[in-house]
Amino acid sequence: MLDAGRPADVASVAAILRDGGIAALPTETVYGLAGNALDPDVVGAIYAAKGRPSDNPLIVHVASAEDLPSVARTVPAAARALADRFWPGPLTIVLPRRDVIPDRVTAGLDTVAVRVPAHEAFRAVLRAAGMPLAAPSANRAGSPSPTTAAHVLHDLDGRIPAVLDGGPCDVGVESTVVDLTRTPPRLLRPGGVSLEQLREVLGEVEVDPAVVGVLAGDAVPGAPGMKYRHYAPTAPVVVLEGAVDAAAAYVRAQGLDHPAVLCFDEERPAFAGFEVVTYGSAGDAAGLARGLFDALRALDRPEVTHIFARCPAADDGLNRAVRNRLLKAAAFRVAAV
Repeated sequence: MLDAGRPADVASVAAILRDGGIAALPTETVYGLAGNALDPDVVGAIYAAKGRPSDNPLIVHVASAEDLPSVARTVPAAARALADRFWPGPLTIVLPRRDVIPDRVTAGLDTVAVRVPAHEAFRAVLRAAGMPLAAPSANRAGSPSPTTAAHVLHDLDGRIPAVLDGGPCDVGVESTVVDLTRTPPRLLRPGGVSLEQLREVLGEVEVDPAVVGVLAGDAVPGAPGMKYRHYAPTAPVVVLEGAVDAAAAYVRAQGLDHPAVLCFDEERPAFAGFEVVTYGSAGDAAGLARGLFDALRALDRPEVTHIFARCPAADDGLNRAVRNRLLKAAAFRVAAV
């Protein structure tokens, strides 16, 4: 384990990446598993370490908006406007790719997803490595994303050469992804930059159907996290929508021996008698986002065979990202109570 606060450790990670290795790095969203985005073999090593499906594209991270032309064929005014407003930060922009970006990064698409992360340690590594870095979340494919270095080690210890510990992630869910190759632009994944904020800059922005439902089996995902069951513990998850007392009665009516419940802090008393993990207050979307993946990981144990999850009712701001992650973890299984 290396320390993001030590310049020597940052330099060591950059050297690993320059030599063709991969390493886990902190970002403000979740920890990323980084490697040279221009080297197909390195990108292949990222997929292999994660066990990630090859048709799930990766995000390319660059040090500043000035680097966009090195990875994208065209950089429209809308991209510049978004970069001015939200970069560095939790926003990924999909643009036409340059040929320098390997097919393995884009899963064969003619587009590339790009962002400038806000975490200073990641940006320091980018500057020292001197290359764009492909970096999906640093976890085993499908499992809850890692928001601490300990989460990374749990999933990938022995599979990667280095983890740079930068402490808990500030945002806690992956970046927003917006596709600017469409007219109007399309939200492919909600995250730390809200749909409402995007519309302040871009005007009309469509929401991709995969944000709120299952992508068809033969559909081509345009961004990470669109197609497969993601962010999920081993046990099946069901999202419970409705009044808390009705939700508790629903869980009791299932007749299960040891159901586990993921709920808001203030709802814990309603689920007395069950194993309960809370992930924040219903009125604090930022807190829910920070706590979600840690809570899902706390429930990812062999003795937990069923998980019932409470989800924000509002579908706006950061709540939209929390809802999306929980619905994806549940494979969109919802019980209205």
